[in-house]
Amino acid sequence: MYTTDQYEGMTAETVDIKGAKGDKINAYFAKPLGQGKFPGMVLVHHAPGWDEWYRECTRRFAHHGYLAISPNLYFRDGHGTSEDVGAKVRAAGGVADDQVLGDIEGSIEFLRAQPSFSGKIGIFGTCSGGRHAFLAGCKLKGLNAVVECWGGKVAASKEELTPKQPVAPVDLTKDFSAPLLGLFGNDDKSPSPEQVNKHEEELKKHGKNYEFHRYDGAGHGFFYYDRPAYRQEQAMDGWKKIWAFLPKHLGA
Repeated sequence: MYTTDQYEGMTAETVDIKGAKGDKINAYFAKPLGQGKFPGMVLVHHAPGWDEWYRECTRRFAHHGYLAISPNLYFRDGHGTSEDVGAKVRAAGGVADDQVLGDIEGSIEFLRAQPSFSGKIGIFGTCSGGRHAFLAGCKLKGLNAVVECWGGKVAASKEELTPKQPVAPVDLTKDFSAPLLGLFGNDDKSPSPEQVNKHEEELKKHGKNYEFHRYDGAGHGFFYYDRPAYRQEQAMDGWKKIWAFLPKHLGA
């Protein structure tokens, strides 16, 4: 909760980090200034790319008191506009899951090395990044909270699996190790309401700590204020859910 008399400040910059297999990649890092320790958040960008929306989102998390980092998962595919690089990567079938997980691990290590880090880390992702965030919660240790926004192909069919994405994350639910917040639009096709139902059934079956919120009148990408999919009322409520969920599991 912000008050009008408090100090407020942040720094935000592009940094180099060690990603999968020790590769150097770039990332966008924003941190609050001031006294105290801050939880960390890794922001996993969506299939359209490492774009301006994710830069602004990274600063938004810093504004709310988090050390926030968004790694460039497409770094190895060359540089240019986010649209051009994203199109190139999608045409090649996306990024391999193991490489994404390695880049996420590198981001976590970068946060752990910050002097103002509190010791708690969460992860946030939308679209393919939502899938990656849930996958990280199944495969990586040390996460304290996961925010999955309309994660596509979490409950993928066998026909949708590829060498780069060889598993449906829903099949790993028993290994999921952090509290989960899921936000979904009921008009979405990927994930469809039926896929979200399957996702939730597995979480219930394995006794996981989760909360799902589903929004009528919203489809895929309803947070993206720079796209026609934006739905103001549903997006604002979704952000309220995020700012209520994270302090419970990461601290203020």
